[in-house]
Amino acid sequence: MRKSAIGGIGLAAALAMTLAACSSSSPEPTGSSSNSNTPVVSEPVTITYSNFISNGGNEGNLKTIVDAFELANPTITVDVKTLPYGDYFTALQTDLAGGTQADVFDIEFANYSGYQADGVLAPLEGVDTSVYRESLVDAYSTDGKSYALPTSFSTVVVYYNKDLFDAAGVAYPTNAWTWADEKAAAEKLTKGDVFGDYQPISYYEFYKTLVQAGGSFLNADGTAVAFNSPEGIAAARWLVDKSGSVMPTAEQGAGTPDYDTGLFKSGKLAMWHTGIWMFGALADGPANWDIAVESGSAQQASAVFSNAVGVSATSEHKDAAQKFAEFLTASEIMVDVRLNSGWELPPISDDAQLAVYLDKGAPANRQAVFDSLKGIALPPVIGANQAQMQDLVGEVLTEAAAGRMTVEEALAKAETEINKLLG
Repeated sequence: MRKSAIGGIGLAAALAMTLAACSSSSPEPTGSSSNSNTPVVSEPVTITYSNFISNGGNEGNLKTIVDAFELANPTITVDVKTLPYGDYFTALQTDLAGGTQADVFDIEFANYSGYQADGVLAPLEGVDTSVYRESLVDAYSTDGKSYALPTSFSTVVVYYNKDLFDAAGVAYPTNAWTWADEKAAAEKLTKGDVFGDYQPISYYEFYKTLVQAGGSFLNADGTAVAFNSPEGIAAARWLVDKSGSVMPTAEQGAGTPDYDTGLFKSGKLAMWHTGIWMFGALADGPANWDIAVESGSAQQASAVFSNAVGVSATSEHKDAAQKFAEFLTASEIMVDVRLNSGWELPPISDDAQLAVYLDKGAPANRQAVFDSLKGIALPPVIGANQAQMQDLVGEVLTEAAAGRMTVEEALAKAETEINKLLG
């Protein structure tokens, strides 16, 4: 039986338990750097790895892991290709169609089932799955066999520049904030060339804000969309109404790669909705920043993401590729690099190693990462048409933000087109 969104429910439970783990004792660390059951690679080979996870500030962290792998495996060289997230999956689809995909490549939970069903992922043999959180490794398994290995999990929070808040006389965000609180603050913080808020107008933000508004993306049995509703209209308006008021428009640069990062780093953005994977990238950012749980309307709900790596079914070096995939996802150096840099959270089952996360420096309120897991919004998954569904939502919301259609028209169009995909 193919995995579906239900795999994410187990993920949610595991993530929630992480908070408790940070204050409890645990067994000794596994220290796993590779799986002893993976065949030894005796002849020199070069494998390719295509990724988006390191783009935008973590390229050096990935290099540290790759260098350690090559040192431990002198017969294997890893050729790394890094692409921005916005370009990655289009490039991957092109490579898959042409048979030019990398030996190892990044995927997400939302598109795992489609890739597995299409036969592009090699089954992984002899993996010691006990080193991973059970729900994470299960999310990338089909019929009891692993076809990808989790590299990380992360959540989205709101970053804020304390100096801008202080200068405007606005109180810092708290876990109790509502959309109304955030809107009022953003309006006061938007002055001159400083914007009060930035939240991408995208599918990923829409399904999350939809849950925050008390709505649902799909109906109970997943056969039709349910977002063309009062809650969906409220969620869409929450996003698109920011454009041109407290947030820059697409014409001003919003939506272009790393534009929001640059704004926040330069002190021109007061609040920024993005993932915890950006901690490390802010080493040269504003000196006085912190994070909080995102606000909500009917309720709070945070987006939780899980990334993974798969080995190409057509790779000529599957043993070397799997050995690298295991090192990238379970080695001690990977855990150290991720925790020290704030580059998402490692997928390991050893809670003792994760417990040090709260004391790793900026941001000061790392507790918000775990607080955000108390209410989560998992991405809807529909299988082979996932990418088309995501693109459709992004396109209509962009049109609404530009004023070329109303929010009501945008959601009605998306409803019609996505129901066709579901049919």
